[in-house]
Amino acid sequence: MATQQLDEVLQDWDSARQGRELHDLVAKLQPLCRSITGDGLRQSLRLLQQTVPLSLREVPTGTQVFDWTVPKEWNIRDAYIKNSQGERVVDFQRCNLHVVNYSVPLRKRMRRAELKPHIYTLPEHPDWIPYRTSYYKETWGFCLSQRQWDGLPDDEYEVCIDSTLEPGHLTYGELRIQGATDEEVLISCHSCHPSLCNDNLSGMTVATRLAECLARASLRYSRHHRRDNLAGPE
Repeated sequence: MATQQLDEVLQDWDSARQGRELHDLVAKLQPLCRSITGDGLRQSLRLLQQTVPLSLREVPTGTQVFDWTVPKEWNIRDAYIKNSQGERVVDFQRCNLHVVNYSVPLRKRMRRAELKPHIYTLPEHPDWIPYRTSYYKETWGFCLSQRQWDGLPDDEYEVCIDSTLEPGHLTYGELRIQGATDEEVLISCHSCHPSLCNDNLSGMTVATRLAECLARASLRYSRHHRRDNLAGPE
């Protein structure tokens, strides 16, 4: 590909079109249930590969990375809470924030009082569904809006989390754009959260578009783009 001066690349920038394309990319990524490991993360990175030539790297469970050890790989297929009539009153398929990220597999019947210690809400924001994780403690839980939880009567509930937590890999993507020198500027963004557009997807999509732009420009420094979760616990 022929390169241009960066100011020439920016002169061709169509803000309206770029905005629409970034929004479309976010819309494709938003439904995927990402975590620090797992198939949702891989699927997201492969989708970005359709835009920029990311190289995907796999780091095995148990690998020491600075002061952090790569954990087990977590994958989830489904989760729900059903009432005694068999209705899904909490449904992972409708919102993947409903399940505490990294919840261990579970299938059990229990009363509301037994379920309560595993329920997370934000009473100060009664319509919000919180986002919670349990990367380093093997437990389980559900996240609900406070109104949703208050609306569940005392009943026997069927609780199911169809997940796996076992040795596997952490996946990250990287792209290096060669400049006139081998000195590098590192551009990094995290890609480990589920459907959180402002927190996670904005960085992934903007970094991808930036990589596209810089790949067309004549650069002094080489650019190293990385989408990873190797920073350790948050």
